[in-house]
Amino acid sequence: MTEPTIQGFTASGFEPVRDAFHANFDGGEELGAGFCVLRGDDVLVDLVGGFADRAASLAWTHETIVPVFSTTKPIAALVMASVIDALPALYETLVADVWPEFGVNGKSTVTIGELLSHQAGLPGFAEEIDPDLWLDPPACAAALADQAPLWPPGSAHGYHPMSWGYLIGELVQRISGRSLGTILREDFCKPNDIDFQIGLPASEDVRIGQMQRPRALPSLGELNEAKKTAFMTKWAAPNRNAETWRRIEIPSANGHGTAKSVATLYGLFASGGRLDGQKLIADDAFDGLVEMRTHGADLVLPFETAFGAGVMLNVAGLFGPNSKTLCHAGWGGSMGLADPDLGISAAYVMNKQSNHLMGDPRAGRLIDALYACLS
Repeated sequence: MTEPTIQGFTASGFEPVRDAFHANFDGGEELGAGFCVLRGDDVLVDLVGGFADRAASLAWTHETIVPVFSTTKPIAALVMASVIDALPALYETLVADVWPEFGVNGKSTVTIGELLSHQAGLPGFAEEIDPDLWLDPPACAAALADQAPLWPPGSAHGYHPMSWGYLIGELVQRISGRSLGTILREDFCKPNDIDFQIGLPASEDVRIGQMQRPRALPSLGELNEAKKTAFMTKWAAPNRNAETWRRIEIPSANGHGTAKSVATLYGLFASGGRLDGQKLIADDAFDGLVEMRTHGADLVLPFETAFGAGVMLNVAGLFGPNSKTLCHAGWGGSMGLADPDLGISAAYVMNKQSNHLMGDPRAGRLIDALYACLS
């Protein structure tokens, strides 16, 4: 094994961020990782280091991509925001108005905004399914739509770790006639040279960093039916090693990209829906996307959470000091954030996963160093 190397750009005044990035490696907490900070079109930090493979023989470069798991969700929410203005009532539209089959078993009054903010009561499958159902998005979406909710929709919120992506994917398809991954590729990423995809072609497999899974389970606190359904059953998630998992579109979990690509897309949250000066999300749709829709004890995650229409708000202060920051974390440690007051966005990606649901200490050190430089 060779020693990990760090490379990339650090703007003057942001050297403490580079030091924090180094420290994560020096402490033995990383295998490979990337961290990027943008202010509009200006790159403040774009660092990569370590290894892309578990054998520590292949260097992590700016071309290395990794799955970012739930850090994908706000990116998918941006895609929804770009098409929802086709509906006059925007996020207040009933899901069943777009997807009639959804409006059964007590879900006829669920709005799109409630569904996207984890209030629909569908965090997974309470009854046993074949886990391969997750690898067939249309069939999985149909099965979710047929379920009764675990709690009265709109009365509480509980994080939907996997199911959220199948529900939003079906809605985007029905609203626009295109898949969510297709819109992301054709309208967001390809025109702006952004290296991020939901549904990864086989040609890109050679660039994927190998994930090293966490050695301990996350702490979920006192278990309830919602937590068990979301995380604890043998059928709560698909086989993430399967090639099919990479190919299909799972807007809740299988976005693949670099730190810079994630930071670039999260930058839309800091710029009112603009990317490279182009308005990709209408003002009313953007306002509905970032509006706080629920805040309080989460029935699935073991802490308080607050959600807009698919993006978290930084009420717990884990993503810097600004409670208005839009953010999300992914399984194992990845994260993205956008501070609209400072006009910055940042992303951290890695391949050595921890067992932190949010607030991974590695990302926390980078965020703390960043804000110290900005103060």
